Amino acid sequence: MNKKNILFISYDGMTDPLGQSQIIPYLAGLTRYGYCFTILSCEKPQRFALYKKNIEKLLSSYSIKWVPVHYHKNPPVFSSVYDVMMLKRKARFLHSQESFDAVHTRAGIPSLIGLWMKKKFNIKFLHDIREFYADSRVDGEIWNLKNPVYKTIYTYFKRVEEEEVKRCDGMVCLTYAAEKIIKQWPEYNQQNILEVIPCSVDMELFDPGKISAKDQNLLRKELKIDNDDFVISYLGSIGGWYLTDEMMKFCKVVSDSIPKAKFLFISPHQHRIIYETASAFGIAEEKIIVKHAQRNEVPLLLSLSKYAMFFIKACYSKKSSSPTKHGEIMAMGIPLITNDGVGDVAAIVEKYNSGIVLQKMNDENYIYCAKKLLNANFDSKQIRNAASEIYSLENAIRKYKKVYDFILK
Repeated sequence: MNKKNILFISYDGMTDPLGQSQIIPYLAGLTRYGYCFTILSCEKPQRFALYKKNIEKLLSSYSIKWVPVHYHKNPPVFSSVYDVMMLKRKARFLHSQESFDAVHTRAGIPSLIGLWMKKKFNIKFLHDIREFYADSRVDGEIWNLKNPVYKTIYTYFKRVEEEEVKRCDGMVCLTYAAEKIIKQWPEYNQQNILEVIPCSVDMELFDPGKISAKDQNLLRKELKIDNDDFVISYLGSIGGWYLTDEMMKFCKVVSDSIPKAKFLFISPHQHRIIYETASAFGIAEEKIIVKHAQRNEVPLLLSLSKYAMFFIKACYSKKSSSPTKHGEIMAMGIPLITNDGVGDVAAIVEKYNSGIVLQKMNDENYIYCAKKLLNANFDSKQIRNAASEIYSLENAIRKYKKVYDFILK
């Protein structure tokens, strides 16, 4: 087999949850087809110290080389410029050693290096548009366009994004909503490959069939959840894109309608803010349960849920978003309560009858939804089967292979 040598550049660390769920599994799967990878990633020092050995062990089993560099957060702007210079220098060195056939990057900082390598070394460039980067920084209120510095940065990235789309050898995006938008861009080449690959889920890990009643009962006892409690869960970080206030307003309405309702937040940090926000909206403290969990602990926690929920800010850049948590929730056979306007989420929920979509986030819709929760009929097996169809890791690997084969034919 003629092996192909690929440099994968990520601004997310392999020691970050995203690296472990949405990068390493894909690359590991692709090694079966003769693709050899070197990962160049920016690692946050604290996480790197904790999980470095775990990632090294994991990657060594697939013969994937890993070159970690430190991520710099401060000072703003200047730290990112430094990271770009550092990544470019390291990528140049690695290419001199490995002679890469292609560079595969996510949008934003990494794609700057990918485009540079395409122009400098004439190697193939896979542009993985996991988000509309520049617009997401504005929509997420990270770049204020009233500030001339951020206005200049935004203009620069928009110009570079156009060139990346024009000069890349293939593209991937997360959603069909994003695909529709990309195909309307004037710089898009209709002859190029563009594959939709949503954030995948590990169907083996997120499998309700592997959850024992004994473990559930022990966890309920630990979390002070009664067998007849009506548990709605939230999975992941809060704040930013995730509309904590709106979710708490909804929880308050549900709490008033369903006396046995409890709300389980499986979240890595900001626990105090969760409790304080719940209190501000009049939710009794005993109804809020907050738990930090390692990835392998999440399925058991989710299994206690009647429903899961997430409300995400709906805006232009979020058309490109595929929340990882959606696949994980569906894989567990749990119906979702969510809002419209984010990637393909609403379309999937409605097509597969896998939850409730709120067209607007207001009291009227919250009350309607709360009344519907007790009587709604959702088939957990059907929801899990839909997750396998849409979000399975094997489907994602097959699609990535198709893109790689096209680029490196």
